[in-house]
Amino acid sequence: MDVQAAIGPGLLESAYEVGLDHERMLRQDSYVRRAEARIAYKGTTVECGVGLDLLVGDVGGPEVKAVERLLPIHCAPLLTHLSRSGKRVGLLINSRMESLRDGIVRRVLRPGSVQLPLSAFNSVKLRATPW
Repeated sequence: MDVQAAIGPGLLESAYEVGLDHERMLRQDSYVRRAEARIAYKGTTVECGVGLDLLVGDVGGPEVKAVERLLPIHCAPLLTHLSRSGKRVGLLINSRMESLRDGIVRRVLRPGSVQLPLSAFNSVKLRATPW
């Protein structure tokens, strides 16, 4: 929230990613920026060129977007990475919202879910975040 409050809503996703990265460094949190996804394909492992914006501890996100309105397609990368990484919880953050609290969605993978349909995930809107 500090990042969005400092630079304002409506910028490109990369501006917020850099700010979140700096916040995590200042707080000495354990994180990885641009956690790249790897896919097993016909006996080899390849990097697919996409990844989570930040990988923080046991949380499989946040995935940062800067769009007018979040749609199910915006959640697809987060859902894929949750499934592949074995993480159960991820955050989808829409930094374009005037109040960032209105742009945060939490996704939780249900135990036993193997596939990635949206029905396999619970959506919970957060009121506040730790940052």
